[in-house]
Amino acid sequence: MTIRVLLADDQALLRSAFRVLVDSEPDMEVVGEASDGAQAVRLAREQRADVVLMDIRMPGTDGLAATRMISADPALDRVRVVILTTFEVDDYVVRSLRAGASGFLGKGSEPEELLNAIRVAAQGEALLSPAATKGLIARFLAQGDPAGDGHDPARSARLDALTVREREVLVQVAGGHSNDEIAERLEVSPLTVKTHVNRAMAKLGARDRAQLVVIAYESGLVRPRAE
Repeated sequence: MTIRVLLADDQALLRSAFRVLVDSEPDMEVVGEASDGAQAVRLAREQRADVVLMDIRMPGTDGLAATRMISADPALDRVRVVILTTFEVDDYVVRSLRAGASGFLGKGSEPEELLNAIRVAAQGEALLSPAATKGLIARFLAQGDPAGDGHDPARSARLDALTVREREVLVQVAGGHSNDEIAERLEVSPLTVKTHVNRAMAKLGARDRAQLVVIAYESGLVRPRAE
């Protein structure tokens, strides 16, 4: 299957560079370019993009608002957004994840990292490493809560619908672990882990694994760690 990629960045030079890189791969193609968020949302719908590489800071409708609009549109429920940011330690990153992005990537990343990010996002996986979830994400989620622990009572109540095993799997997902890694840790099969992840996503209304991570922290199931 060819992954349909949409590029959203207000810098034409960067879009051109990304297009050359993406189009050089046999399993993906660029189906459109947008210079602002509103255009990105429109093209995502018109071109049936699988993955949107979204810059955060763009004129008019920014990447954060565009991500929120894409996530809220039922017709675009299969579209995955990867945020491209100049500053990886940035509260915009977590705001983007809350808005529905599948993950983030620094603009200074290596070409292979970018291509891998597109493939990972297209598969519905989260672009969140264990280091990222333990540091940046946990820290900013805690900053957004008056109590300082990232706990959201409404989110916490929703966890009541999960089984004990689903909670265990959710904790592992929040740690940035893959299905294979979780399977090894819990001594079950990867297929069983995938089933639990899918059920947890359905019960919690999460689009993908990235949203599960956010919910795990905001509900208090996983506590931010002081570095």
